[in-house]
Formats: sequence, structure tokens, C-alpha cells
Amino acid sequence: MSTAGILIGALLLDAVFGEPRWLWQRVPHPAVLMGNVIGRADQDYNNSINRKAKGVIVVIALVLAAWVVGGIISLFGWLPQMLLAAVLLAQRSLVEHVTAVGDALRLSLGDGRMMVARIVSRDTKAMDQSAVARSAIESGAENLSDGVIAPAFWFLIGGLPGLLIYKIVNTADSMIGYKTEHHKDFGWAAARLDDVLNWVPARLTAVFIAATHAGLGQWKAIKADTKLHRSPNAGWPEAAMSRALDLAVAGPRSYHGKMQDFPYVNPEGRKELEADDVDACCRALWLTWAAGLALVVGLALL
Repeated sequence: MSTAGILIGALLLDAVFGEPRWLWQRVPHPAVLMGNVIGRADQDYNNSINRKAKGVIVVIALVLAAWVVGGIISLFGWLPQMLLAAVLLAQRSLVEHVTAVGDALRLSLGDGRMMVARIVSRDTKAMDQSAVARSAIESGAENLSDGVIAPAFWFLIGGLPGLLIYKIVNTADSMIGYKTEHHKDFGWAAARLDDVLNWVPARLTAVFIAATHAGLGQWKAIKADTKLHRSPNAGWPEAAMSRALDLAVAGPRSYHGKMQDFPYVNPEGRKELEADDVDACCRALWLTWAAGLALVVGLALL
């Protein structure tokens, strides 16, 4: 079976079944195993001198290990590749988490804050309704790229080894790729490599969102909006989603009790948001997923 054919099966399995909780209650999730390895490396090597050099060596080791493991698993045929790829895609679980915020927000603002705190790292205790909805929409757009389009892209490019390399680098970035005093040197290589690996997928995600909603005629506006975002990659899917839903995203928010005055992306868009906007985002996530699936089907038929 072709790589595109395997990916079609993985995308459909993930969309239908999502995360099988009964399985992960019995065995560790592959992402958890990756996190354990990275956490141990952080504990053992992120100390004393030469932190940046140690971080580079750790990332190289992680990439090589992912490549070897992916290559070995691939020797057993298409089925284990499809199953593992399905596990490492996150479309259904992403939509479920974002939907849960909208559902909770309809119950009460407190419930909405509690649910959105599960998917964002910013402070949520003082959020109003618009901030809760906006945070969920931003998370949905960014994680559509990181959790669905990027893994699928790298599976097409490099098979299972390509997917595992992407996932372990992305996991490393989420754990150690911070600009804090403790991680700014040790996590430098993970953060930079993650930026490189997400460069194409982030823009591809924006293309899919735009093509299935407001249209590619707004591409210049989307491109201009990305300059208002602090991230070189996350700004693309968020800018495209903001145009698709005609609302403003990003903007001021608080981290660790300190308010950050970030500019709005699509500042002319609506700033008063509600649970229905979260639902609209979830519909956009599925439409974008369908566009990606259609492209993979087309590749498989070539």
C-alpha cells in the first residue's frame, strides 16, 4: 500500500475512533513515552555549563532514535504504520476538546473557564466570555496545524520515520522550548527545529482554512495579519481562522499573573464572542480536515 493510502486509513481511523481511552488506561500512549524520554533528558543534561550544546545533542539523538524506530516498525508492513499514524493524529480529540469549551460556556462562565484551562497555558481565572471563546478558537486553529496537518504532511514526506521525527521534536518544543532562564539554552535546538518542521504545514493549514471558507482572495490580508502574531507559524492558521469566522483573535492576555499586551490578529473582526463562535470553529476544523483528506486521496490516485 502506498504512503498516501496508509495515511488515508489513518486519517479516517482517527476521525472515527479518536483516542481509545480504554487502551491508554492499560498501556502508555506513544506521546507519553516520548515525553518521558524528553523529561529524563531535561533532568539529566539541562544543568551546569554548555546547555545549548547539550540541547543540540539531545535533539539529534531524539531525531535519530525516531528515525530508527519508525524504520523498524515500517518493516512489519502497512497495518502497524496505519495504526500508529492514527494514534499520533489528533483531529477527533482536538474537536472534542474545543467543543467541550463551547458546551461548558453555555452552562456558565466558570465552567467555560475550567474547560478552556485544559487546552491553553494562559491565565483563565479572570477571563470573560469572549476571552474564553477566543482562547478555544486560537487553540483549535493552532493545534489543527500541529496535531493534524503537520503530522500528516511529514508522514507523506518521510513515512512513519518522518511522522515520528516530527512528533518527538514537537513534543520536545512543548516541554523544553521555552525562553525561560532554565530552558532558553537547552531548549533552543528543539524550538528552532520545530519552527522549521512547522513552516510548510502552518501555511498549508492556512490555505486549507481559507480555501474552504472566506476564499483565497483574502490571502494578502491573512499574510498581513500573521505579522501581528508573536509566532512565525501559529499566526498562519490563526489568521486564516479569524478571517474565516470574521472575528479577532490573539490580543491581550495574562500569563503567570502578568498581562501581555499582544495585538489582535484581524483587528477589524468581531471582538465580542460567544459559544456559537466556538461551534463555528469546530465546523471549520472538520471542513479543513476534509480538504486535507481530499488532497491525500488525490495523491493516492495519481
